[in-house]
Amino acid sequence: EVQLVESGGDKAQPGGSLRLSCAASGFTFSSYDMSWVRQAPGKGPEWVSGIDMGGRTPTYADSVKGRFTISRDNAKNTLYLQMNDLKAEDTALYHCARGGSRLVVFTPQYWGQGTQVTVSS
Repeated sequence: EVQLVESGGDKAQPGGSLRLSCAASGFTFSSYDMSWVRQAPGKGPEWVSGIDMGGRTPTYADSVKGRFTISRDNAKNTLYLQMNDLKAEDTALYHCARGGSRLVVFTPQYWGQGTQVTVSS
């Protein structure tokens, strides 16, 4: 069965950086586009970023453009999200998701359990 295990979430100060990782198994990772989705307290899921199966075309929500970078290492079956210049509004549970478009917010069966990012001074 599809398994996605996120790690790297932590508390960070505004302006700080974190790197999230997602270890994938149970499917041919290199054959799927992938995304990151986040859920903030009291809010619905927000698509953050996506990347094609070959890692050639990253896409981003307007809220994170210029600050976050998505990447993948197909040899390691791992997806990454480098987060720089963190803001309080980035506080959320971050999920790795199979699928590369914003439509993945409607398929939580293809999300991992998430890793918590908390941005606070």
